[in-house]
Amino acid sequence: MQYRVMRKSGDRLSILGYGCMRLPEKKGGIDDERAMKQLRYAIDHGVNYVDTAMPYHSGASEPFLGRALADGYREKVKLATKLPHWFVGSMGDMDRLLGLQLSNMKTDHIDYYLVHNMNGSSWRKLKALGFDDFVRKAKGDGRIVNIGFSAHTGKKDFKEIIDDYPWDFCQIQYSILDEKNQAGTEGLEYASSKGLGVVIMEPLRGGSLAKTPPKEVQAIWDRAKVKRSPAEWSLRWVWNHPEVTVVLSGMNDEKHIEENLRIADEALPGSLLSQEIGIVSLATEIYRRSMKVGCTGCRYCMPCPSGVDIPGCFEAYNNKYMGGGAVTNNPVIGYILLVGGTLGRREPGYASQCKECNECVKACPQHIPIPKRLKEVRNELEGPGFTVRKGAVGCFLKFDRWRNMRKART
Repeated sequence: MQYRVMRKSGDRLSILGYGCMRLPEKKGGIDDERAMKQLRYAIDHGVNYVDTAMPYHSGASEPFLGRALADGYREKVKLATKLPHWFVGSMGDMDRLLGLQLSNMKTDHIDYYLVHNMNGSSWRKLKALGFDDFVRKAKGDGRIVNIGFSAHTGKKDFKEIIDDYPWDFCQIQYSILDEKNQAGTEGLEYASSKGLGVVIMEPLRGGSLAKTPPKEVQAIWDRAKVKRSPAEWSLRWVWNHPEVTVVLSGMNDEKHIEENLRIADEALPGSLLSQEIGIVSLATEIYRRSMKVGCTGCRYCMPCPSGVDIPGCFEAYNNKYMGGGAVTNNPVIGYILLVGGTLGRREPGYASQCKECNECVKACPQHIPIPKRLKEVRNELEGPGFTVRKGAVGCFLKFDRWRNMRKART
């Protein structure tokens, strides 16, 4: 196992982190026995960073780790979880939610605590509610060791959040398809230049980059002298960046765990040859052509006068055809969560809100006919039953907040 240093804490962290968002399931819930064996096997073979969040597995992931990290395993790892800021209405809520998470995981401290899925508006809300005082208190009494945030936001928001608080680390989506998307390479390098450690999520885009690739992509991989699986190419490309500290993998299959451990034993920063980087670039271009919309997430089209979250709509649409996504593998539910006024967004940003003013078309450097493509998004993701699903998601999130805050207050 290769290790890299989290610069502000000095911790030596395994370059492969264990993500607990997609644990193996059985009868509609986490398969405790299999998931525990997998996690402990990875820890026994050098993994020392474990990441979860309160919403994962509908609230079951944190309690699972409370069980799985018993028998001395908690002491072998740095544990990361996240503050669900959409539950927060006061500084007291932050404190209560942290207490619940400590109880869930049967620990007295969180090594790496993140604000979950941050954007500019959610950051401003937390600041106004006393986030700084909360962190100062929780760090002072040892419940939080390092503070950071995760984000799927654009570069502008990302940089502003970094510059506005003394963060220890951050977590971004980054893969061969995300050089210019969301924070992108520019955000990765910016965070590193500010002294932050950077944890990477979705290096395989929800597993889609590990699947059997299109024939044209496989032909590109076949040109390389060293033969690697699509997953290995993608992971090695991310680890090739020295700014990356940890790469999270949602491992839920024994073969995947073995493969990831092997790669993590070899993947040094700067180890890909220039010819190999060129091969990855060619494969990436072909992957992009298979996406429904060639949106890079640059956000020059934003803000939309009608409130449409244009990059979010296109990300959800592409996820449907790429076979995955950061939020959920159900494309319609993922769309609702990404742009529907939940998880930190103040207002819905659905494709159906488009008024075809064409201001976005003038701004788009990719020359995408945005209103036309938004109609496709609307037709495919807002079809029959959409209103019912949207209502169901809203009700579930309200119930989830009530349930967790009730536990936290108890």
